Amino acid sequence: MLKIASYNVNGIRAAQRKGFCEWVNETQPDVICLQEIKADEAQIPQEIADLDYHQIYLPAEKKGYSGVAILSKEIPDEMEEGMGLDWVDSEGRVLRARIKGVDIYSIYAPSGTSGGVRQDLKMQFLDAFFHFAQDRLKQDTPLVFCGDFNIAHTEIDIHNPVANKKTSGFLPEEREWFTKFLSSGYVDVFREHHPGVTDVYSWWTYRAGAKDRNKGWRIDYHLANKQLADKKVDAIIERELNMSDHVPVTITYDI
Repeated sequence: MLKIASYNVNGIRAAQRKGFCEWVNETQPDVICLQEIKADEAQIPQEIADLDYHQIYLPAEKKGYSGVAILSKEIPDEMEEGMGLDWVDSEGRVLRARIKGVDIYSIYAPSGTSGGVRQDLKMQFLDAFFHFAQDRLKQDTPLVFCGDFNIAHTEIDIHNPVANKKTSGFLPEEREWFTKFLSSGYVDVFREHHPGVTDVYSWWTYRAGAKDRNKGWRIDYHLANKQLADKKVDAIIERELNMSDHVPVTITYDI
């Protein structure tokens, strides 16, 4: 079995203060893909550094911003940083580790919520990432892209699709990209395991008691090739946690 958790922690130091290590010790994922760590390796809390996990960090060059990580019980056979696009790689958005023969990526796609320029960069990232992912499909290796893609794909992935149809993260062009991505050979593993389930989200704004009212978005995914997706045996979104504005998406694969 290979249990993989993907979690946008919205600051790893803040998450630690809210119980990150307790969650790890209780749930024992084999691999943890983190996004938005907002820290370089020297700033990782000692309690996390002391966990019995091999730890790879790819921080952003900008302090306190973005960044991804992969924690694994086994030492990876291979590691790869970035996707070969300078501005993306400097923001710490793509990290790969090969574990038990599976290529596991931690992905943090840009948000476009601040408007114009960042939305344009988000679409540039998505276009480049599509081609990056297509190249990976040519390899005879099970793989999964875990992370925060900042897109709610379908109307059942967002609490109010009508009101948000012009909002970054639910724009028609973003949703079309997602459909194209899945049609190209990838599987939204949680959705395939729970087809049609509604009111299940992975992110809630901190404003207006959104989580208590379940006014959320499902924007965190495991996007796997069929070789790995067919091996899923369990898929959960750990809604009860409150260490971040996101919660982990955890999927177990029988490998």
